[in-house]
Amino acid sequence: MNETPDERPTAEGAADADDLTHTTDEGDVQMVDVGDKPDSERRAVAVGEIRLQPSTVEAIRDDGIGKGDVLATARVGAIQAVKHTWETIPMCHQIPITNVDTDFSLDDDRIELRVAVETTGKTGCEMEALEGVTTGLNVVWDMVKAVEKDADGQYPDTGIENVRVLAKEKERA
Repeated sequence: MNETPDERPTAEGAADADDLTHTTDEGDVQMVDVGDKPDSERRAVAVGEIRLQPSTVEAIRDDGIGKGDVLATARVGAIQAVKHTWETIPMCHQIPITNVDTDFSLDDDRIELRVAVETTGKTGCEMEALEGVTTGLNVVWDMVKAVEKDADGQYPDTGIENVRVLAKEKERA
């Protein structure tokens, strides 16, 4: 289907191309000017999961992974990623992080990571929450890759999935 930009379907209430804030009228990429916005208390929650072999999840539960405490290391990685989002996503503002909560849930064949980020400022923190989730799950993968590899050195049972923003909140400060 060859649609022109004006013919593409959009979600109800979604911005169209004329409303994009990260581009100039000429189409150049820019950082959004938030200088005139009032400070607000903001919170975002993101979640994702890593699919693993059941034996790997059990080894994590039993603290039996040779590299060390997988979830403690992933928690540190997630928090570090939240704090450094502005360095890895080009148009993100550097924002003051006031709190980061991480929560891991272990199932038989997967681990879910939920990251909640709080800030008081002029822009939201959902990208920080997403960065926390993806980096935290990447740290899990890195910590368990030796036991997740098959005989050919591949990862047929391993995958990071279902990464999404669950909530985004804003209250006037």
